[in-house]
Amino acid sequence: MSRRVAFILSGSGVRDGTEIHEAVAALIALDQAGFEVFFTAPDTEQASTIDHLTGEPGEERRNVLSESARIARGEIVPLSSVSPEDYDALLFPGGFGAATTLCSFAFDGPECSVNRDVRDIISQARENGKPIAAMCIAPVILARTIHGANVTIGNDRGTAAGIEAMGATHVDCAVDDAVVDEANLLVTTPAYMLASGPAEVYAGALRLVEELKKLL
Repeated sequence: MSRRVAFILSGSGVRDGTEIHEAVAALIALDQAGFEVFFTAPDTEQASTIDHLTGEPGEERRNVLSESARIARGEIVPLSSVSPEDYDALLFPGGFGAATTLCSFAFDGPECSVNRDVRDIISQARENGKPIAAMCIAPVILARTIHGANVTIGNDRGTAAGIEAMGATHVDCAVDDAVVDEANLLVTTPAYMLASGPAEVYAGALRLVEELKKLL
């Protein structure tokens, strides 16, 4: 039986939701490694909306679950409905939605809050000994929810300092590598925090999935 990964989205589009290149890179890596994936997202309003053509803030409201369904090809469930028996591991791709909607790090830094459903599923996974993977900026969610976690966002000093201020340890990492925290069952990779293009994102995603598989 293949292992199931709950793929947690935050909308659709790098500036206010999920980074689509990262999501696709991770999905291909998971598929090649024999994982089964199902998509989930909080059923809540996005914290911000951005016009991806102009980079200007948008005035319309967008629902995270509905926007995430674009990446999921329509097959997605609310995060609040996911139970431990539904998955063997969690994966958070990056994108600003991870730092604005899934948590508020982009607005509040180390004092950020974490979306209740996100906080609950991380707690649930940890209680049941299930590993968690995160890409790009998404490791800040783990830093906020798991005291003492070892994670990476690459080598950005400002973000690394924010991670350390939350009681976690930041580990510098190359774009095609991943940091493994065996004690906390975490795997993180820099993705577009360092990557210059999709090939480098994919290289990091491959490494992330390789290490995730070892934790199962």
